[in-house]
Amino acid sequence: MDKTPLHSLIPLADFKAILGIDDREDALSRYCLITATYTIEQYCHRRLLKKRRFEFPTFVGEYEFPLKDYPVREILAVYRIHPLTQSELVEPEFYHTVPDCGDLDDIPFFLSVSPTLKLVRGISGLKIYYWAGYRQAEVPADLSSACLELAAWNMSRYRGRRIGMTGAVRGQSGLKADGEHLEPSMPENVKALLEPYRRRLI
Repeated sequence: MDKTPLHSLIPLADFKAILGIDDREDALSRYCLITATYTIEQYCHRRLLKKRRFEFPTFVGEYEFPLKDYPVREILAVYRIHPLTQSELVEPEFYHTVPDCGDLDDIPFFLSVSPTLKLVRGISGLKIYYWAGYRQAEVPADLSSACLELAAWNMSRYRGRRIGMTGAVRGQSGLKADGEHLEPSMPENVKALLEPYRRRLI
């Protein structure tokens, strides 16, 4: 049995119990949950499950740097970088997060740094290592529901061997006619559940 934690917004056992799935479809269940979770993260423009991140946020003249993923669990290290010198470790007393690390409210986080770091546009910036995202047991209920519905929807498509296609389209006369067309990649009810969690891109 593979002991690697499943990259899923809901536990495999819960998914199988809710849908009445037995162990014969264990591999398909895993695939559908992992696919649904990555699809949701792509749609939300952020990673949602707890993982370690590193990034180089853009310095625009302010002393707050937006972090791509949240909620932020812990800042592991911050480095000041310069194109002509080696990276320099920034001591923790020179930065903090807004809101504080460990706050599980689903709002964007910023790293606020002290003006004494004397960052200059185009000359220096930051490299940030941090933990962000939800543990599986902490995932909000609507995110879990979105994963459940999307994974179940995908499983139904795989079982029916009609991946990417759906039937019954309207003909030119407006009457319902037999046929096939491409189906959406995500049901509208799942998109509605995910809307509050989408990271807005500027």
